[in-house]
Amino acid sequence: MQVTFYGVRGSIPTPGKDFVRYGGNTACVHVALQDGTDIVLDAGTGIRQLGNQLIGKSSPVHLLLTHNHWDHIQGFPFFAPIYQPEREIIITPGQTSLPEHDQILRQMQGSVFPVPSSALKSNITFNVLPDTTESWQLGDAMLSRLPMNHPGKGSAYSITADGAKVVYMTDNELYPPYKKDTDFLSFVEFARDADLIIHDAQYMLSDMPGKSGWGHSVAEEAVKLAMACNAKSVALYSHDPERTDDDIDAVVAHCQTYIEAAESSVNLLASAEGLQLSL
Repeated sequence: MQVTFYGVRGSIPTPGKDFVRYGGNTACVHVALQDGTDIVLDAGTGIRQLGNQLIGKSSPVHLLLTHNHWDHIQGFPFFAPIYQPEREIIITPGQTSLPEHDQILRQMQGSVFPVPSSALKSNITFNVLPDTTESWQLGDAMLSRLPMNHPGKGSAYSITADGAKVVYMTDNELYPPYKKDTDFLSFVEFARDADLIIHDAQYMLSDMPGKSGWGHSVAEEAVKLAMACNAKSVALYSHDPERTDDDIDAVVAHCQTYIEAAESSVNLLASAEGLQLSL
C-alpha cells in the first residue's frame, strides 16, 4: 500500500511563499494498492494534480468522500479522468445529514461552472450504501466507515489491505459541544492498531473555546487518539489556512512533547503535499 498526499489544507486553498513546504491545496489523499486499485480520499483542489498522474491509466477510480463541504469536492471538475471516455469513476458519498449523494456533480450546474456534468465522458456511478453498512470489500481491500462529528456530518474511513491499515479522519471534532455521532472510545476502536492515522488537526488548544463547534479537532487530541489506539504513525491533517509552514513546524514540536511525556513510540508527522508513505 502506498499513500500519497495531494492536498492537506483545511477550509480554503492557501497559495503563497509561506505555504510552500506543506502545501496549500485542500483535501485529497491517494491510496494505491498492490493489486493496482486506486482509492482517492476526498476531492479538494489537490485532486487536480493527482488526475494528471492517473490520466495515463484506464482502470477504475474509487473516490471516497467524507462529506460535501467545498474544500472536499471543489477540485473534482478539474480531475482529468472524469473527461476520459468510459473511464469508471465510482464515488462513495459520505454519511451526511442531508442525503445529497450527487452534490459533487451538482456543483457543476447552472452559473457556477462552465462545463456541466452531463458533458462528462466518463462513466460515473455512486456507491450509495445503506446507513447500516459499516464495512465492505473492494478487491483485496476491506473498507470500513464510521460517522464523524462535524456540522452536516460525514464519514471517516479505514482501508485494510496489503498487510497494512490506514485510517482517514478529517473534519472530525473529537469533543464537540453538540451531540456526538461517535465518541472518543469508538474512534479508538475504529483506528485500533492502524499503521497510519490521518487526522484532522486544524486547531490547537489555544484556539479554544473560540472555535469550539466548528467541526475540527485540536492537534493535541489527535495525538492522544493515536496513542490510545496504538497507531504506528499519525499525520496531522487539514492544516488551518492561517498556519504558515513555520507555524505547522511549531505545532508538530508542541505535540511531540505530549508523545515524549507519555513515553509513546507513535511516529508524529505533519501531512505535506507530495509526501509518499509505503505501508
